[in-house]
Amino acid sequence: MSVVMAADSRKTETPNGVMTTLASPTQGGATGQAMWRVDAKPGMVGPVHAFDVELVWTWLEGSAVVELGGERVEVGPGDTMVLPADVSRQMFADAERGFVSIVAAPAGAQAYNPSGLSEPDACDLAPKDAERLVPLWVR
Repeated sequence: MSVVMAADSRKTETPNGVMTTLASPTQGGATGQAMWRVDAKPGMVGPVHAFDVELVWTWLEGSAVVELGGERVEVGPGDTMVLPADVSRQMFADAERGFVSIVAAPAGAQAYNPSGLSEPDACDLAPKDAERLVPLWVR
């Protein structure tokens, strides 16, 4: 059994918010799963991206619009979305409240740019062009 105390959680800050790793292969001894919390800033517009595995998102606070494969879905507290592998997605946080979510994925989940091109204003932690990478909060 492993316990990750709140004070020992790993936090990664991006221009859009804070990702807190709750469990992963390098945080808490989970070997097959990763779970993290997303605290999205009010009004944030996330990058267009995809993952090579299925992700499960549950919203705890605030609200968002999720564009998934060209379809737009509004979500809020208590809503859960299963985001399929290899489908383009983008998230838009509520302008006043942002959102808080918990996300679960298989360990080693890789993020990538579905177009194979980086967005011009992509942060340093984002995949570059056709690169696939395991985000820090999933490791």
